[in-house]
Amino acid sequence: MLEGLAGVVTAIVLIVRALTGHDQSVASGVGTAIWFGVLFGGVLAAGIALLRGKRWGRAIAVIAQVLLLPVAWSLLTDSHQPLWGSLLAIVVLGGLGALFAPATSRFMALDYGELPDAEHKA
Repeated sequence: MLEGLAGVVTAIVLIVRALTGHDQSVASGVGTAIWFGVLFGGVLAAGIALLRGKRWGRAIAVIAQVLLLPVAWSLLTDSHQPLWGSLLAIVVLGGLGALFAPATSRFMALDYGELPDAEHKA
């Protein structure tokens, strides 16, 4: 959810910069803002859904993390931004770890009628 919130805030900042007359010759701030708003708005919605106990948000969150892995790699290598690449990699790998943790997998399995291990033993 925090990744989605960061992306949506970035979109808002880009719109404000475009409206206040910052240079748009290198990249379109409005176009980038729209892209960030759509993409990270979905990630934000998925995070909110997961916090509210809805299972559909997991797929969106996993896809977002997988798509951010090459971004982290690019920051570490080609972009020569090791600090930002390392921070992003830590966040992404932590997110993937949380999304595939045993407790998370048990919660997701409930949607398919499977019972947790403790209930199988009873």
